[in-house]
Amino acid sequence: MINNYNLYNEDISKAISFNDMGLLKNKSIMITGANGLIGSAIIDILNYLNENQNFNIKIYALVRNKLLERLSKFKNIVEIRQDVTQEINCDEKIDFVIHAASNSDPKLYSSDPVGTMLSNILGIKNVLDYAIKNVKERVLYISTDEVYGKLDTGHDRHFEEDTGKHDSHNIRSGYPLSKLASECLLESYISQYGIEGIIVRPCHIYGPTQTEKDSRASSAFLRNGVNGQNIIMKSSGSQVRSYTYVIDAATGILVALIKGANGEIYNVANNDSIISIKGFADLVAQNSNTNVILEMASNEEKKSFNNDEKQITDGTKLESIGWKPVFSIEQGIKKSIEIMK
Repeated sequence: MINNYNLYNEDISKAISFNDMGLLKNKSIMITGANGLIGSAIIDILNYLNENQNFNIKIYALVRNKLLERLSKFKNIVEIRQDVTQEINCDEKIDFVIHAASNSDPKLYSSDPVGTMLSNILGIKNVLDYAIKNVKERVLYISTDEVYGKLDTGHDRHFEEDTGKHDSHNIRSGYPLSKLASECLLESYISQYGIEGIIVRPCHIYGPTQTEKDSRASSAFLRNGVNGQNIIMKSSGSQVRSYTYVIDAATGILVALIKGANGEIYNVANNDSIISIKGFADLVAQNSNTNVILEMASNEEKKSFNNDEKQITDGTKLESIGWKPVFSIEQGIKKSIEIMK
């Protein structure tokens, strides 16, 4: 939903000025889920490096349907059109793979729980099988902070070594549990086949690269604001979340890719962007001259809700290897609306 490309590219320029990407020069990178919120932002950054800093990165964009128009115009990009649940249809030797493909829309967690789980588990298997023969350096798997589940650790932040509880009888748990299984499969391939791999766990990512069908609360709030509509809340919004602007998240993932240690896990979370869902909605309303309206959620809508009161993810480990998030929650929301209008 990008409409103001000048502002968007200004954000990319600012983010990479604080994050050294030099090790990506002359590399080849495959991104699965290339049309998604995070995948497309990563490609935008890689293209910016090519166009403005002569990085000469060859980009392989794997998508289930047609590649987004803005991405298809880039030089040095190869479209691979297939479902990631099938064997990867590419014979090229590639330096890096960033596996971002997933059912990441909360409505699908309850309406298509089988598809959600299988797309995660079969997707990572096919990527890893491809990596054994074709990936020269490493695979990065984009997991989720939802893998932490309900923690009983005595602290209110999610750190990489934490493990929590999941209700396996709740179909909503299929998303985080299949992500967790996928993490374990990657670690198993590292151990058994000697590939290199990295895991990142993004927190609540938002921004102008969201798709029009994205049902996440933050995405719905931003769409409403951009369209001049009131912000509809389906709960009190008291739950506290870590939020990260998508350009910061994408630079964090690229830093993990080139600087992270083999087999390690890195949270992707801006430690200075912690706010309640209601607080996020209020900021959208303030920046779009709209109001926040509370409506009762239907029973069907409630099935996709994440009811954890606190999902605060600590990004210190990723910062320790060189990542610097540069956009505050106030800036990120303001910029998202300006770019999407």
